[in-house]
Amino acid sequence: MKKKWGVIIASLCLLLGLSACGSDEKADANEVPTLKWYMIGTPQKDTEEVMKEVNKYTEEKIGVKVEMTQIDWGDYGKRMQTVINSGENFDIAYSAAGEFVSYSQKGAFLPLNKYLDKEGKKMKAELNDVLWEGATIDGNIYGVPSNKEVGEQQVYVFNKNLVDKYKMDVTKVKNFSDLEPMLKTIKENEPSITPIGGNKDFKPAFPYDYLIDNAVPLPFAVNQYEDTGKIVNFYEQPETLDILKSLHSFYQKGYVTKDIATSTDPWSYDKENWFVRIEKYQPYAENIWDKNTGGKYKVVTQPIAETPIIKNNSVTGAIQAVSVTSQHPEEAVKFLDLLNTDEYLRNLVDKGIEGTHYKELDDGKIQDLPARVERYSMPTYALGNHFILKLYEDEPADKWDQFKEFNRKSVASPGLGFYFDSSKVRTEIASITNVCNEFAPALLTGTVDPVEYTEKFKAKLNDAGMKKVIKEMQKQYDEFRASQE
Repeated sequence: MKKKWGVIIASLCLLLGLSACGSDEKADANEVPTLKWYMIGTPQKDTEEVMKEVNKYTEEKIGVKVEMTQIDWGDYGKRMQTVINSGENFDIAYSAAGEFVSYSQKGAFLPLNKYLDKEGKKMKAELNDVLWEGATIDGNIYGVPSNKEVGEQQVYVFNKNLVDKYKMDVTKVKNFSDLEPMLKTIKENEPSITPIGGNKDFKPAFPYDYLIDNAVPLPFAVNQYEDTGKIVNFYEQPETLDILKSLHSFYQKGYVTKDIATSTDPWSYDKENWFVRIEKYQPYAENIWDKNTGGKYKVVTQPIAETPIIKNNSVTGAIQAVSVTSQHPEEAVKFLDLLNTDEYLRNLVDKGIEGTHYKELDDGKIQDLPARVERYSMPTYALGNHFILKLYEDEPADKWDQFKEFNRKSVASPGLGFYFDSSKVRTEIASITNVCNEFAPALLTGTVDPVEYTEKFKAKLNDAGMKKVIKEMQKQYDEFRASQE
């Protein structure tokens, strides 16, 4: 497939002219190369102004300039698909999760292994090793992950006003079914409150690592806590069925809304109309959620599992990849190295210009100025190393230390680093995806009897080629495990 992708790009280069894609016509030796960088996020009015400051710094430090093109959230995926499929010359692009894996397997992104030993050696040492492991596909590192929390930990988030009012002990919630007495109390005494806040995207927390990235979970998974070596249909596992039975019971008792399977209600924190919800956690997430309530109430959390789990999705949630069409791969890696290790550059790209977009306070923390909110609001998570970012005035001084401790106690899923090559079963995967889109939303929101519904679901999955896919996936997974020994 990679060879085929290379042939396509080479053919396009001939059609578009060698000067556009090839390296025969090199720029003047004295000319400073300008890197073309595609970035996700709403285009900002002050991006050009900030990039001028960035270029002054990077030209002096590493002899390169950068041209950032921002593409809005809803358009980014399709636009990058067009850019990549056309063979357009560019240098760096944001990518994540399933799309990152797909483009890497097709050969659209450049393997960075050799560059990380030279041009990228500082960031290679700086970033957590498991991030590099997650960005490695078939032995090649295809991108630079954002250095932030590496583990995924789901928590129950409770409305603290209601917890205190009814003297509830949330630490007693060890299983999903343990929520029952609390939900019953809220249902009977708080008519304006929905016990569990959730919409059509609601999913309980299951002890499985899904091996194919998809909005609606496809059935292929491994147990994330126990290295069984087996790929299973997680929908039919006993642990899953127990949780779904509880959820269906909650639905029947009115603990979730009747239209949850079709609802698009975001359940905003500024509306005090819910008691408990499920969220992904990071250190001091409570502070963020408290702030989002607008001061109306505070929250309290209880981990669904004590140990954060490192998965492919948790370490590839934000990646900067170098294009295979780049005429300046060394310079691109040099820039990413500087972005991830140089505090001044990282904060300049993320926060903007000091004195214009933010101001630094006496204690070294910062405060946004109106210009940042109005003209330079960037997607922090996507831009690189978090641990060299300046702290805001209301953030704890030990924030990044707590992130590092969170990472230290995180444990790798047995599926970390395994990326399925679906080329032999594409038709079956497409059919299975359609079946999941039909059955999973009702099942995962509790609106149907899981025992009866799962049997119908399983039959449809088998008709779609489930066994063939699991056989091929198990074969590849066995090979992956053998390569790790």
